[in-house]
Formats: sequence, structure tokens, C-alpha cells
Amino acid sequence: MNENRVAVITGGGRGLGRAFAERLALDGFDIAIADVGDTTEVVKNVKALGRDVFVHRCDISSPDEVNRFHDAVIRQFSRCDVVLNNAGIFSPMLTVEEMSFDLWRKMMSINLDGTFLVCRAFIPDLKMNSSGRIINLASGLCWGTAPEVAHYTASKMGVIGLTRGLANELAEFGVTANIVAPGYIETEGTTELGKDFSEVMPRAQVIKRLGQPDDMVGIVSFLASDDSRFATGQTFLINGGVTKI
Repeated sequence: MNENRVAVITGGGRGLGRAFAERLALDGFDIAIADVGDTTEVVKNVKALGRDVFVHRCDISSPDEVNRFHDAVIRQFSRCDVVLNNAGIFSPMLTVEEMSFDLWRKMMSINLDGTFLVCRAFIPDLKMNSSGRIINLASGLCWGTAPEVAHYTASKMGVIGLTRGLANELAEFGVTANIVAPGYIETEGTTELGKDFSEVMPRAQVIKRLGQPDDMVGIVSFLASDDSRFATGQTFLINGGVTKI
């Protein structure tokens, strides 16, 4: 039985997910990634850090695919210590009046339902360790005023509510559940939104520069560690000071 700690990361192939995978590998975790995209770079980087890495193609909005991912991870590593729900979608941006119900449901199915399905699948394994960690990504937009993102904001507010509920349910088993809410972080995904975002956001922040993936990994490292054992149900905004709670 592999006694090394194992971190499960959804959407770990690029952007923040890749940065999280590499940081947790540096912290001594073996990494299990669920993604539908290219994972070549993160696999290479995690292996270079001396950790094992397992990749499974998985649509997190599908209960059957999530269950198969879970079973594959346990076959590979025999355990799970951290679940980091990073996978999500942001666009297209539309007003509620313009939005189709199909688009609304797609946003919810990936951002909220996917988080629920992955958490549900791995909770029994986290409870077995008496020190499991759930880290779910929300968004700084939950405290913002940006238009045309009601569907995205609603899905991420749902993640916050789900995580608080998990914190209440799992505390007696030594499992914590917390939320990380990034501001605008410069990744492959956010640069696709265009220059308007990248130029406006630093002006709204106290720290006048674009956030980078490396700015996010420290809080995840902390929440995955034993040092965070008394923090649960909390939301950590990492956004250069644009919003303060």
C-alpha cells in the first residue's frame, strides 16, 4: 500500500490547476488529475519533482465518469488525502435575458454539480485518514459588480454554500473543507477573455499588477497541510486587495 499522501486535482492540466499540482508535488504529494485536455506538461513537471502522477480523462459533470475516476485513483494509490476542485468554465458572458437555459445548466453542471460529484465520491476516503482536506475554488466575482456573469457567479456561490455544508458535516471526522476565491489571475484561460480584463483589473486592485498562478499556490499549500487543521468552512480571497472581507 502506497503510504505517500495523494492529492486529487480536477482541471490540473493547465493554468491554476497545473500550478496547484506542481506545488503540491513539491510539498510531497503524489498527484491524481482529472482533465479533458492536454496534461503533458504537468505530468512532466510533477515527475521531475520526484512524485508519482496519474491522469484520467474525466467529464466531472458525469456521475458515471466521476465514479470511474475515483475507482481508478484508489486502484492506483489506495488512498486520497486532498481533493482540490479546480475545474470550471467561465464563458460565454451573457446577460440573464440573453441566456439560454441550456447555457445556465451547462455552467451549473460543471462548476457546481462537478464539485459536488467529486467531493461525494472521495469523502469516504478522506474520512478514513482523519485528516482529509477539501479545497474548492470559487471566485472573487462573487463579491464583484461585473455584468454578464450571473450564471458563473451563481455557480460559484453554490460552491461556497456546498463547502460550508461539507465543513459542518465532516468536522467530526477530522476533514476540513475550505474555499479559495481567486481574483483575476493571468492564465491561458483568462487571457482568452481579451485585454479589457487584463488592463482594468490591476487598476482596481491595491497591488497594481496582474495576479499570477504562483500567487495562488501558497494558500492551497497551507490548506492542504496539517497547519490548516483548525480552519474549515472559510473563504480565502486572493485578489490583490480588490475586495476585502
